[in-house]
Amino acid sequence: MSPYSFRHPAIPLRRRTLLHAGLALGTSCLAPSTRACEVATLTLTIVHPWTRATAEGAPFAVVCMSFKDVLQSDRLIGAESVIATGAAMGGEGVGPGVNFTIHEGQTSVLEEGGVHLRLLGLKSPLEVGRQYPLTLTFAKAGTVVAPLTVDYERFR
Repeated sequence: MSPYSFRHPAIPLRRRTLLHAGLALGTSCLAPSTRACEVATLTLTIVHPWTRATAEGAPFAVVCMSFKDVLQSDRLIGAESVIATGAAMGGEGVGPGVNFTIHEGQTSVLEEGGVHLRLLGLKSPLEVGRQYPLTLTFAKAGTVVAPLTVDYERFR
């Protein structure tokens, strides 16, 4: 009998079964923290990209997130997702396209009531609880894929 195996007369277990059980337990312990997703690059951390659910035929979805631990000033210059045909900035004082400055040493925020990212030409309604890939392009940090979570019901 191997020192790595456990044998009970009624229930034979293999090392692979134990490894799967350990991975499942470890994953379940991490699951609550994935709600507030963070994706780190060498120069900044993207914190929890999220949006609201949308109705059928909605023209766009507002995407919110923040950027922290900014070691070098950068700019968000592009965004793509499989759920939309394009992206642009929204809010007061923004120009066309995607162009958002992220300052070194500060936390920068994209939020519903201010400057935000819009996913345009939605291909289908966004549903609460779903996650979609969101590709963000930065002038210095390059391209980063982050999960976009649909966290809240849509406005009525």
